[in-house]
Amino acid sequence: MMDIEVELVEALKARALRLVCAESCTAGLVAAALARVPGASAVLWGAFVCYTLDAKEKMLGLRKTLLECFGAVSGETACAMAEAALEKSDADIAVSVTGLAGPDGDGSENPVGTVWVGFCKRGGKPEAKHYHFTGTREEIRHAACNAALEMLLLKVDGDEEGG
Repeated sequence: MMDIEVELVEALKARALRLVCAESCTAGLVAAALARVPGASAVLWGAFVCYTLDAKEKMLGLRKTLLECFGAVSGETACAMAEAALEKSDADIAVSVTGLAGPDGDGSENPVGTVWVGFCKRGGKPEAKHYHFTGTREEIRHAACNAALEMLLLKVDGDEEGG
């Protein structure tokens, strides 16, 4: 059985798609997982690691009002991160991850383990999926990374059927 990273790189190659990542709580884990696969340079455009609100504003150009209104850990922010990463890259699709890995919260109503994974295809509407993971900080970060890889694989495979 293939690792999801290998399967995803092959699926992206087969469809001639390039990916950009915008990562917060995973701090580059998604891009690193893909970069482990030989030949990933054909499909991985790059990644933005935007760990703080300030980084999300400066690197991706997210509006301060969006972040103040919805918070760093929200579907709206995950969508905006994916959309902005596409705008700032030459990639065809984008994935974003934002969440609370713990051990402390961020003062919002979101409990530790709350994660949003965003996806956007160039010319398409961004979307985000909500997750809640349990475990240690590292377990939550790795679960968020796996969720992003799984979402990407579903979206890329769905592209075959026009989805």
